[in-house]
Amino acid sequence: MRNLLFEISYRGTRYCGYQVQKNGITVAQVLQDAVEQVFPRREPIVGCSRTDSGVHANQYFFHMLTDSSIPCERAVFALNRYLPEDVAVLSCREVPQGFHARYDCVGKEYLYKIWNMPYKHPFEADLSYHYPYRMRVEKMEKAARDFLGTHDFRAFCSAGADAESTVRTITGISVERDGGHVIIRVSGDGFLYNMVRIMVGTLLYVNYGMPDTESVADIIRSGERTRAGHTVPAHGLYLNRVFYDVEKWSDLAEM
Repeated sequence: MRNLLFEISYRGTRYCGYQVQKNGITVAQVLQDAVEQVFPRREPIVGCSRTDSGVHANQYFFHMLTDSSIPCERAVFALNRYLPEDVAVLSCREVPQGFHARYDCVGKEYLYKIWNMPYKHPFEADLSYHYPYRMRVEKMEKAARDFLGTHDFRAFCSAGADAESTVRTITGISVERDGGHVIIRVSGDGFLYNMVRIMVGTLLYVNYGMPDTESVADIIRSGERTRAGHTVPAHGLYLNRVFYDVEKWSDLAEM
């Protein structure tokens, strides 16, 4: 039995997220359809994370146990033949039997893309959030520093989340302008349901008029969802990088 780890990238526009669902097409579904064509059986696949409807991934991993002897290079080529244009397999490698794409993940980085120009961009419609108003990037960057560290982030979690704990550690955050885009990057050991989108909405709240007497730190301490910003649209969000412990899994050192 081999344990194969696949790195993929996808545009989430037409998918109801990653995880298989009854009410619409998902990334996992089209992956398993392709797997069934190549291996040729519907091998179970295990993804590194759940992404919501409309969310994209620059980097995503899934693992699969198989008896097939197909070389990794051939598996990449063959799967891409059967996948739609908005999902791509980037690489495949054999990893130890004990490796688990989800449970061995030690951190993730998300980015949120904002198209910050007064006019809309026809080629950014499903790939970034159009925000036509002035953005005070330095002010947002300063406010964002309050997210760093280990906190109870229940104020930044949508209703319906099933997390046992709302404590998470944010290891990095930045707000940068790149031409007409403003890019917000957030990395941490894990994220709650809609957490990044609410964090971005809160930074926009800082930008356009949160009272000077209040801060992001105050909102975190309050634990009240109503004090944080709105949940920005999914189509600006990207799972950008996935981190594994390369000391434990030396096979992944080059990822």
